[in-house]
Amino acid sequence: MTALTWTDTLVLDNPRMDTTHREFVELLNAVAAADDEALLPGFRELLEHTVEHFAQEERWMLATGFAPENCHQTQHAMVLQVMREVEQRAAGGETEFIRRLVPELASWFPQHAEMMDAALAYHCAQLGYDTTEEALRPGAAAPALPQAPITGCGSASCA
Repeated sequence: MTALTWTDTLVLDNPRMDTTHREFVELLNAVAAADDEALLPGFRELLEHTVEHFAQEERWMLATGFAPENCHQTQHAMVLQVMREVEQRAAGGETEFIRRLVPELASWFPQHAEMMDAALAYHCAQLGYDTTEEALRPGAAAPALPQAPITGCGSASCA
């Protein structure tokens, strides 16, 4: 069973972000296809990946002028909270919560990537921020970092 199909609409032209996102989709699909024995271990692998995935993006946000708490980061925190609660329930034997969450994550992720992550990728590119090196590119003709921390997600629709 495939929960989410990787398509070109998920490609954000940021190689590091695209790789991480493709890994997320692959892990999500592995959980969707898992038998009962592999379900919880697969979900834990997805959770571990998602923790690092979100931490990576949050490092980039902080380095490029986002406020420590912004709506993009807040959404990450809410998703991780739900995933951790589901893991705890599943560890107690209620694995049906994993099976219920997988389609919800598959529905949420494309919207998140196409809005919030696309805005972050664009913001980083505009500043000359290299997400592989996690630093401003040497000699990049980048505009100055924002004077006031960005509290929204970075998209035009979220100010």
